[in-house]
Amino acid sequence: MRHRILGQTGLRVSTLVLGTANFGTGWGHGTERAEARRIYDGYRQAGGNFIDTADQFQFGQSESLLGEFIAGDRTDIVLATKYSLGDRAPAGL
Repeated sequence: MRHRILGQTGLRVSTLVLGTANFGTGWGHGTERAEARRIYDGYRQAGGNFIDTADQFQFGQSESLLGEFIAGDRTDIVLATKYSLGDRAPAGL
């Protein structure tokens, strides 16, 4: 996998970013823990180190799973996250 320096930060990041919006099933669809782990492991084995997440993805399940997965790799991962208001399904869903 190719890597580049992110802006002027000196961070070396993979050119392919792993999006984790579907890690978990809180939205009524997505991937169970075992499948999410296989995706993460495959990405890391391919040389990926740049991961995108948000507190709202799968109503928090994505970040919980990802935190578990990266625990042993944390110093090697560049984590991009976003913050939103609320972590519950909107009324009517």
